[in-house]
Formats: sequence, C-alpha cells, structure tokens
Amino acid sequence: MEILKLKPIFKDYIWGGNRLRTEFGFESDYDIMAEAWMLASREDGENTVIGGKFDKMPFSKVIEENPDFVGTRGKDFPFFPLLIKLIDAKNDLSVQVHPNDEYAMKTKGEFGKTECWYILDCDEDAEIIFGFNKEISSEEFKKSVADKTFLKYVNREKVKKGDLFFIEAGTLHAIGKGILLAEIQQNSNITYRVYDYGRLGTDGKPRPLHVKNAIEVTNCIPPKKEAKCAGEIKKFDNYSKQSLVNCDLFIADKYTVNGQFALEADESSFLSILITDGNGRIENIDVKKGDSLFVPASFGKFTLNGNFDMIVSRV
Repeated sequence: MEILKLKPIFKDYIWGGNRLRTEFGFESDYDIMAEAWMLASREDGENTVIGGKFDKMPFSKVIEENPDFVGTRGKDFPFFPLLIKLIDAKNDLSVQVHPNDEYAMKTKGEFGKTECWYILDCDEDAEIIFGFNKEISSEEFKKSVADKTFLKYVNREKVKKGDLFFIEAGTLHAIGKGILLAEIQQNSNITYRVYDYGRLGTDGKPRPLHVKNAIEVTNCIPPKKEAKCAGEIKKFDNYSKQSLVNCDLFIADKYTVNGQFALEADESSFLSILITDGNGRIENIDVKKGDSLFVPASFGKFTLNGNFDMIVSRV
C-alpha cells in the first residue's frame, strides 16, 4: 500500500486568472487557469498518479482495482465521494445554485452538491454572494429573476483570508472577483446559473442560464452566519489543527506543520492531503505548495515533517 501523489487537471473558465500558475507553479497550455482539480474521479476530469507502482494510472482505475482504498465509509457512496479544487476567481463567477442528492439523482443520475470554501487569499474588498438578505418566496424569486431585480435580495459577505463558508445544496451563491480558495465538495458538477452579468462564452454567445431548475432547488432564506468561521486553532507539539467542516458528507481540517509528527489513516476512510503553503516531506514523498496526496484507508500511521500548511479531508 502506497501514498499516491496526484497530478491535477485544469479548467479554463472565462472568469479565471493566473495565480494557480504564478503562485502554485502549475503548468498548462491554457491561457487561463480558473480551477485546478486536486482530487477528482469523474468523466469530465480525473487525476493521474505520479510515481510509485501506480505511476501514470488514472485515479479512477486505481480505485476500481483497489476498492478498499476508499474505506468503510467511502463504500457507502455509489461513486467516489469527493471532489477537491483550487479556484482562482479573477472575475466574478455566475450567481448559481446546486441541487440536493434527491433532485440530482432524479435528473442527472449523480450526487447533488454541498461544498465548503476555505479562503486562501483575497483582495481587500472581496466579497461573495451567500444566500438571501431576507426570506422570500419561490414566486418572488422567480419574479425578481424575470424583471432583473433579484440582486437586491442577495446577501453579500465581505471575506478575508482564513474564512470558511459551508454552502449547503440549495444555497444561492457566487464567488466574487479577487478570491483564491480551496473547495471541498461532493463529487458533482451540476450547476444551475441564475445570473451571469451578460457575459459571452468562448463561442461568442451568452452562457446558458438554468432559471427553472434553480427556482425548483433554491432555499430562499438567509444563510447560517456561523458558517463563516472555521473552528478554534488547537496547538500541539510541532503542529496546530483547525476544524473547517464536519458534516455527514465530509470532514476537513487545516493543519500547520512545524516539525515532525504522525497522522493515521484508519479503515473508515481515505485521507486527501492538499498542501496550501510551504514544503516538507510526507513519508518518502517530498511535498510543496500545490501538491495533492491520497492516503488509502487502512494505511495506518505515517510521518509528516517540514514547515507547511495543509488541508486534510475525509468522509
């Protein structure tokens, strides 16, 4: 059993920038690097393994041949459960919403999309759209979209480095310009756009909106304010740990490593490790900012050493 280092894949969405290239050292033929998919097993994008006995293998093939790698909790999901991204929003993303599992399974045959955002960096005046500023009815929502007044109902939140937002399925949202973040989410790519600032796609036509679907799945209520903050930072020998999210779909914690300590992957779940700053070593693998590792379930204890920040996710 080995710890796998994963090669990211990239998306060149029109709102993206260049920070994934300049700050993380990623290489791509794309002029725009909007997203880096750091843990992905999907038809529309998946990682390959770098080095070891699975070198150059598609990640989905590794999991298919080694189903125990996902762990006992992972086996409860019909598909590989997580999708983890780095997102560079040079410009505003569309105002959008994602469906819950029931709606998504019925219409698309895959998961819905609950996600969380951890703000890695942002401009001083950066903000997101996060739910509504007051409760409205679905009919009011529909009417405001039709007469182009619905933006007056959205809740805008100023953001700062280190903020955490938990975006449940059905929550209207949009990442604003000038934000760099890590996204941990259900393995789904279903997005219903409500508003897109009149932008044109690469084909020169307005990007499609999905208003009917959005109205059917949106919870037209204010957000839960406590979802803005990550947990208390707890300090230990050679590292600190901060809980980001703990729900029935996934768990994510932020670690700051300053020296050597050990973690453990038990039989219940794999661990996904995303290095967000610094460098060091995990077992026999040198790691740096932008690296993504997959630790199979039941791997047991493994050693980390160096000076780096990481987000560790599991189910």
